Amino acid sequence: MPPSSNQLPVRPANGAVGVALIDGVPLVREGLSALVHRTPGLRWIGAAENASVGVRLCERLRPDVVVVDAGLDPRGQLSHVLSGSHGIGVVLMVDEPYLTTQYVANAVTGGVRGIIRRVAQPQQLVQAIQTVHADGRYMDPALAATLTAPISRSQRPNRPRQTLSQREHEVLRLIADGLENQAIADVLFVSVETIRTHVKSILRKLASRDRTHAVAVAFRSGVLTVEDDAIPRSRAADGLT
Repeated sequence: MPPSSNQLPVRPANGAVGVALIDGVPLVREGLSALVHRTPGLRWIGAAENASVGVRLCERLRPDVVVVDAGLDPRGQLSHVLSGSHGIGVVLMVDEPYLTTQYVANAVTGGVRGIIRRVAQPQQLVQAIQTVHADGRYMDPALAATLTAPISRSQRPNRPRQTLSQREHEVLRLIADGLENQAIADVLFVSVETIRTHVKSILRKLASRDRTHAVAVAFRSGVLTVEDDAIPRSRAADGLT
């Protein structure tokens, strides 16, 4: 009989994807536990009912992917800690009032690689977990249609007066992936000073006050879309500056 969703089992070294959950609803915790237990290639790590317990669980058991209720991470700090400090793939479950382009942009900037509706089908969640574990990006198709739909002229923010260069777009995409300047420089095989110059140019062209604001502006104006992915590593040494 599988352990309770709140128990902290010992991680088996069988190569399966370790999955944890941070959600305040007992029924959701039990439901995901059952889904993981019956899905080949996944293993249940445990669940937590709030952010602080969730961080401790992840520090202790190091799941490969953690599913997080957006209601427990309204500002994105939890996802940032889990994806940044702990290197865990984060799948965010969202519903109202978090079904907004602004929230999604902030989540992506904070390191979230999977976003799915809280009412999605179980197999969609399995697909999101598997995609994120494979270093991919998953966006619930129903959300993608809404969040990337064309904005009416009266609602659309001003487009940047100056178009980003190809390299600036790549740098912005990597910023949206949560990379800092040194990491971006390593990916693109350029100096960190070159990246700082690109970032300054991006902020100026997008009329943004900081990196997070630049990503939000880029998503709202269509410069970036939720389907965009980081540049392939094979292109990193193409000599673009």
